[in-house]
Amino acid sequence: MFRLPLATLGLIAAATFVQAHGDVAPQPVDTDVLPDVGEEWLTENPYRDAGEDVWKAAIEIGDSGYNQNCARCHGLGVVSGGLAPDLRYLEAEEYGDEWYVERFELGYTQNGITKMPAFGELLGQKAAWAIRTYIETRPDDGALDDATPRLLEIRDQLQAMAGGADGDTAALLAELRGVAEAVETGSGAPVADSVAFRAANLIEGETPDFNGAAEALTVGLSAAH
Repeated sequence: MFRLPLATLGLIAAATFVQAHGDVAPQPVDTDVLPDVGEEWLTENPYRDAGEDVWKAAIEIGDSGYNQNCARCHGLGVVSGGLAPDLRYLEAEEYGDEWYVERFELGYTQNGITKMPAFGELLGQKAAWAIRTYIETRPDDGALDDATPRLLEIRDQLQAMAGGADGDTAALLAELRGVAEAVETGSGAPVADSVAFRAANLIEGETPDFNGAAEALTVGLSAAH
């Protein structure tokens, strides 16, 4: 799997960042459910290995925080259009974390022009690491291409089950889990926050959300193409 070296990301940033934020005010990120991380800025993502519940919460919060504050430059779903670095390929380890958190906290200025605003004081450290967790779990390009036809069939089955049709929830859950486990991230993180992963989570448990899982597959697969 190809991942851009940190130095290369830095060069791309210097060459391609533009003053795109303008007068857009940063949107607050509700991080109350996440564990505190202290006042001093860390150099490694504290939510990466904090347990599954915290990790999932960080992804959900980071998803919202990223798409409200970062997607305008870095692309929806962290898929860059070339205006700014594609952060999916920033290594999910301390070396990549250090680069990320410095940019997030302090921003980036070139020749006296703000290319990226400083989000540190505006959004806080918990929001920074939640967004980082979301970014590093994004699937690599084309990671779901082979599975897409079957996922669309599963989507249709889930829609039918949401309408009252019979179906084997356990079998569909196992299949979605199998697809999710095979999806690679761009960052090298071991688990991808893919549409298969999200759909599986929605139908797991005593009250499966078939409609929500079908919608997640519809939206996610459409965005991927």
